Amino acid sequence: MGVQNSDPMIELKRMAAEEAAAMVQDGMAVGLGSGSTSAMMIDALGRRWAEGLRFVAIPTSEHSAEQARAHGITLVTFATHPQLDMAIDGADEVERGSLNLVKGLGGALFREKIVASAAKRFIIVVDESKLVDHLGSRVAVPVEVTSFGWESTARQLGELGARVSQRMDRNGGLFVTDGGNMILDCAFGPIADPPQLAADIRAIVGVIESGLFIRRTSEVIVAGRSGLTRLVAA
Repeated sequence: MGVQNSDPMIELKRMAAEEAAAMVQDGMAVGLGSGSTSAMMIDALGRRWAEGLRFVAIPTSEHSAEQARAHGITLVTFATHPQLDMAIDGADEVERGSLNLVKGLGGALFREKIVASAAKRFIIVVDESKLVDHLGSRVAVPVEVTSFGWESTARQLGELGARVSQRMDRNGGLFVTDGGNMILDCAFGPIADPPQLAADIRAIVGVIESGLFIRRTSEVIVAGRSGLTRLVAA
């Protein structure tokens, strides 16, 4: 007999990830997200691949690429597939109603946003703890920046009202993204106007991209203790 996981939410997240993976059809071009929930989704797609499903994929991180290759999934680039049928990813916060997001606690936000912007449909998979009334309520907004002049960039982010800190890795060194950039974690608290804040952040020279994903979400699959729920933007 296998060992059962003591956390029922993990099993619910797995069910939600499998629900999202079931949306992929033969011949599609699919964006593969990053993070723990996306890893469950990639495993689910790997099982479908073994059963004969065929599609191509663009991963949002080197880790997701490695996982997909382990399943034999065909990876492509935007050179051959500039538009995707669908992208599936997780999120760190989902704002009720608008379905605007905070993403990037895993550090792949720039690639994640490129993939999301190229997809006809952007599907998010989360557990119910990620739903909030206002973005910024529980997590800081990650901002990817160039290493040159980052101190100036951090100062300007602070002038927008953020408490700014450098992202460090598990070994205590400076966190470096797959693109070779830095992450500044910007704690704003509850954000009254996420679209305006996203625009203000983007206007700062030295900012590459922020973890605010505005008006990009097509659907959210939420794993909760009462089961799975599907949300669409109001």
